[in-house]
Amino acid sequence: MSLLSKSQADGLSGKQPEETEGKWRHGMKSLLKSKTGTLGILIVLVVCIIAIGAPLFATHEPAKISPAQRLLPPMWLEGGAPDHLLGTDNLGRDIWSRIVYGSQVSLIVGIGAVLLSGAIGALLGLLAGFYGKWVNAIIMRVADAFIAIPAILFMLVVLAVLGPGLGTLIFVIGVTNWVSYARVVRGEVLSVKERDFVKAARALGARNGRIIFTHILPNVLSSFIIISTMSVATTIIMEASLSFLGLGIKPPAVSWGGMLSDGRQYLATSWWVATFPGLAITITVLGVIFFGDWLRDMLDPRMKSKE
Repeated sequence: MSLLSKSQADGLSGKQPEETEGKWRHGMKSLLKSKTGTLGILIVLVVCIIAIGAPLFATHEPAKISPAQRLLPPMWLEGGAPDHLLGTDNLGRDIWSRIVYGSQVSLIVGIGAVLLSGAIGALLGLLAGFYGKWVNAIIMRVADAFIAIPAILFMLVVLAVLGPGLGTLIFVIGVTNWVSYARVVRGEVLSVKERDFVKAARALGARNGRIIFTHILPNVLSSFIIISTMSVATTIIMEASLSFLGLGIKPPAVSWGGMLSDGRQYLATSWWVATFPGLAITITVLGVIFFGDWLRDMLDPRMKSKE
């Protein structure tokens, strides 16, 4: 007997190459037509470029203290200095340079925590949906327990015990946010595992591991990608919130949330100290959300939004 042909193999895995290629081509065309999608991906690209090339874009050392230049306004206001684009903070540190370096922390934490929580949630969701019964019961009860515990309280307790730091922050946020992935993936698996190509693979003697990772996983990736993209925005806000409370990134490392915390007491007199980091968070989060909306429309037309 000959091996399965390529078209038969694609059929068993539930993939149609022509459909996939056409779907992505259509998606790129829709991106160019979508104002919010285009704006979102441009913002994300700009933030990524600034974070990667931080030494090139920063005009000063982010941790350099200059008491003689403390609380200088932005350069276009009276009293501003030409070499400090967005002014300086209460210690004379250049705000623009600190925002540039703070983008690195936001992206590292945002992407790192999402990868960790996504890996945990996707694996548990696959196991719960595929095996069902007691496996599903145990995983879902653990998920319910995580939901019952206030996320911010859990993170505060763990960070207080382990101490603030980049690695700790990624770990805490990642471990806290896996439940949404598990629930979404489990629901998709319950539907996909009843399809003909999965039954055919099982009839041909494929092992459970091969069925899960070769036939089922590729067919739930679209939902996983959508929720991962949206979670990056949530994670950036979480990191900023924890840093604002003093449980995020340790100085002299720069965090947008830490900058907000430093500038809150100067809002009445030196508004720029807290305003520009806040704008950086807002613009970045909006960019990720806009990009996520377009990605959702492309990968799941049933949820298409109206512009």
